[in-house]
Amino acid sequence: MPNIKSSKKAVKVIAKKTDANHELKERVKNLIKACEKEVAQGNKENATKVFNDLQKNIDTAYQKGLIKENKVNREKSRLNAKIKNMK
Repeated sequence: MPNIKSSKKAVKVIAKKTDANHELKERVKNLIKACEKEVAQGNKENATKVFNDLQKNIDTAYQKGLIKENKVNREKSRLNAKIKNMK
């Protein structure tokens, strides 16, 4: 445990940021799963809504450095292609 006051505060700040980052990464993963589920069910409207929400969150995660650029582009490209190919 840190003894210096600023170090104690830094530990709290790091813990808070870690929780927020973990929450954002989980939200992205859950939105990817939800989009895949909507595509599998054939719900184009709902899949599009979920995909739009996913794009916003995944871009935020990329800007924060939580997800690499190639993964972001790959996920968005694959899901967008699946949605476009739906009947």
